[in-house]
Amino acid sequence: MSEKKESFEKSLEKLEDLVEKMESGELNLEEMIKSFEEGTKLVEKCSKTLNQVEQKIEKLVKNKDEFSEEPFDAE
Repeated sequence: MSEKKESFEKSLEKLEDLVEKMESGELNLEEMIKSFEEGTKLVEKCSKTLNQVEQKIEKLVKNKDEFSEEPFDAE
C-alpha cells in the first residue's frame, strides 16, 4: 500500500475486493495469506478512521435561542 493517505471509502472498497477474491476459492495458500494480512491492515485502518470520526461528531443542543455544541453520545 502506498504511503499516501487513502480515503475510508477506497480502503473499504479494497477490503471488499480482497474478501471477494478470498471467498472465490481461486487463490493459492500464499496468496490467501498475503490477502489476509492486507485485509487485517485495512480493517484496522478503517476501524481507526471510524473511531476518529465518532469522536468528532457533535450534536447541537438548542438552549433557549442559542445553540451550543456537546460531544456526541452514541447511547
